[in-house]
Amino acid sequence: MSNIRQNPVSPRQNRRNFLKTILATSLAPLVVPASVLGRGGAISPNNRIVFGVIGFGNRAKSIIQSFMAFKELQMVAICDCRKANRDDGCNIVNAYYNNQDCVGIPDFRDLLARKDIDATFIATGMRWHGLASIYAARAGKDIYCEKPIALSMNEGRLLVETCKRFGTIYQAGTQRRGTGSYKFARQMVLEGKIGALKKIEMQLWTGDAVRPEKAIPVPEGWDWDMWLGQAPWKPFTWGLAGGGWHYFWDTAEGAMTDMGCHYTDQMQWVLGTDHEMPVEFTGQGTFPDPKEFISDTPLTGEWHCRYANGIEGVMYQRQGFENRYITYIGEDGWIRVDDQTDIVTSAPDSIAKLRTAGGAGWDDASSHIRNLLDCIRTRKQPDCNPTVARHALGIAQAWNLALRLNKKLSWNNTTQRFDDETANKMMYRQPRAPWVV
Repeated sequence: MSNIRQNPVSPRQNRRNFLKTILATSLAPLVVPASVLGRGGAISPNNRIVFGVIGFGNRAKSIIQSFMAFKELQMVAICDCRKANRDDGCNIVNAYYNNQDCVGIPDFRDLLARKDIDATFIATGMRWHGLASIYAARAGKDIYCEKPIALSMNEGRLLVETCKRFGTIYQAGTQRRGTGSYKFARQMVLEGKIGALKKIEMQLWTGDAVRPEKAIPVPEGWDWDMWLGQAPWKPFTWGLAGGGWHYFWDTAEGAMTDMGCHYTDQMQWVLGTDHEMPVEFTGQGTFPDPKEFISDTPLTGEWHCRYANGIEGVMYQRQGFENRYITYIGEDGWIRVDDQTDIVTSAPDSIAKLRTAGGAGWDDASSHIRNLLDCIRTRKQPDCNPTVARHALGIAQAWNLALRLNKKLSWNNTTQRFDDETANKMMYRQPRAPWVV
């Protein structure tokens, strides 16, 4: 399927015509397996969507089975700057297909150069999401990228522009639009079951902090410079490399941006504002004590935004991981989705009782992947395309800027700028060479 975008003639039809000619002219009987023709439920190899993975850590490991479950998809390459991760990924893929066809690739640019690969599944750390996606789009690959989609607001804008320029089909990994509980809550709000919507409240867990530690030699088989990517160079420590990167401004923006974009995406979806952002942002919170910790993203926080129509969004960062939720508050009641349990509650409780089927949970990305695969074939935009994902993430990023500047920020959806020049400058980050786009 490597010519799915460039060739307007179906690759499977070309192969069928060729085989029919052979069958019609051959003097001897010719038996062709159904899998070659794509019959009997089998998928022709020439009609499969060929994928390569960029970044094989915990997230990729947890979701790759959902990709491979689709028979029209073939995983052929695992790219990671850590040899152990490459080997792990290839072993998982080869065991699933019962072959040795999947190969490990240290540099993602070599994966993108392969003409037989149609699409990429990007599951790196946040510092790489936007850049790797931009490189993939330029290489003519379609994309499924984990959230958050970009390290800065400007990088998100560049991603949108690049995907438009190259006709890329891009799906962000904010998969809750395919989750039964969230779909039900949205339906109830849109049907007016809680009256006119006034406020959306969201909550995620308290952030973590990283203590200083002595640098050590880079472990064997680990390309540390590639791992850092566009982030400023730092010596190797397990506090950073072992997951602490979530809590450094240089490599991420903290838990609120990382997880918060799931809930801001739901807020945007319910409000029908996928193509714009709220017009006002404020934030307050607490940061790690610099005398004791070296990480610099919020531990706790409370952020507010206001849309042009007056509806308010509130994000809380507090309590534990299991206390995640989103609540829609209207004039006549409210409805809440508990993200940990997938349970829907409401006031009056008769609203929640209208839910007749559970549907997929938030940890099941199958319908989200299905949406991507359908769009790769039709060239229609997926549910969480770059424009949708950029604005959902932009809300969380604007909140972070308001908190860091300790001031209210106004946003203009026409000019795509704040009313504060310092905030406008902070929308851009200078990437470390050579990763300039």
